[in-house]
Amino acid sequence: MAQIGIGVIGGGYMGKAHAIAHSAVGAIFQTALRPRLVSIAGSTPESGARHARAFGFEKGAENWRAVVDDPEVGAVVIAAPQSTHRAIAEAALALGKPVFCEKPLGAALEDSRAMVAAAEQASVVNMSGFNYIRTPASQFARQLLAEGAIGTPTFFRGEHTEDFLADPTAPATWRSRGRANGCMGDLSPHMINAARALMGPIAALSAQIETVHPERCGVAVDNDDQGQMMVRFDSGVTGHLMFSRVATGRKMGYAYEIHGTAGAIRFDGEDQNALWLYEMSGPHETRGFRKILTGPDHPDYLPFCQGPGHGTGYLDQIIIEAKDFLEAIHAGHSKWPDFREGMEVNRVVEAAFASNDTGTWVKVADF
Repeated sequence: MAQIGIGVIGGGYMGKAHAIAHSAVGAIFQTALRPRLVSIAGSTPESGARHARAFGFEKGAENWRAVVDDPEVGAVVIAAPQSTHRAIAEAALALGKPVFCEKPLGAALEDSRAMVAAAEQASVVNMSGFNYIRTPASQFARQLLAEGAIGTPTFFRGEHTEDFLADPTAPATWRSRGRANGCMGDLSPHMINAARALMGPIAALSAQIETVHPERCGVAVDNDDQGQMMVRFDSGVTGHLMFSRVATGRKMGYAYEIHGTAGAIRFDGEDQNALWLYEMSGPHETRGFRKILTGPDHPDYLPFCQGPGHGTGYLDQIIIEAKDFLEAIHAGHSKWPDFREGMEVNRVVEAAFASNDTGTWVKVADF
């Protein structure tokens, strides 16, 4: 059984999630490549050592460069602040090491373009971290659309809404500073990725972005709390996307609804193990949305559980990502969503800010 040394940069929320995922993925999916947790770096040498002990790595690194340069590290997972993504990725790719990078790919579109160029020049496997689209339910939704289950799509509505900053008296944090840490930098990439995965590229958009609470405990907030955009996809289908970190009552509002000429699909991340399907067939009096509970017949479900309706959870999404990353490395070519997908999502975000600033519709291709 071939092994590959994994180096993780960042020991916070996502660093821990990726450490758990790479600890479990080999047993769950029986991957041809089995991860070996070699090295992890935090913000200080002390935190790196602490994370190594807590998560089961062989060593804690002094800094991210020590992880990248370690000859025992064969692949790098970036779970550090987005301002660091470009430098880390470019260094790892230059050494020929596959890179998995959490979203957003770059702190700005310029960074994402540079990361794509570095990956393609080096011909090294790369992947962007969009975990929510990997639920068995959303993978099944993509399958239904590809099969024409709801006919020709006519409208898409998507949202990523949460309420972790809904309380106006909550103190300012790092999330309150810097455009990349605002709602459009933090939450919108997930739903933009979902819209692209389900409906294809976005051709044009008209966006509004706002800061709902401009001050927190006397500290100015310099980024956005929520945004929305009307969109037109390359296919000609129209839609609406909404993003908010101040959506009171919403905990995991990663949700979408797709209308078609022969039916509709609905999904809500707060009930991630269910997909709702409406089929325009049979007597009118019995038509309605049907709840489909995910089970062993749906993508990437069976390795976790043999029982339908028992469900998968958040960490299972990260394990599926780890499986895809390892399979890509084993095959020698990147799998979707790669760095280019991360860059395209960044492009839509950049277009949204420009639309908000000018009050006009803009073409995404212009960015």
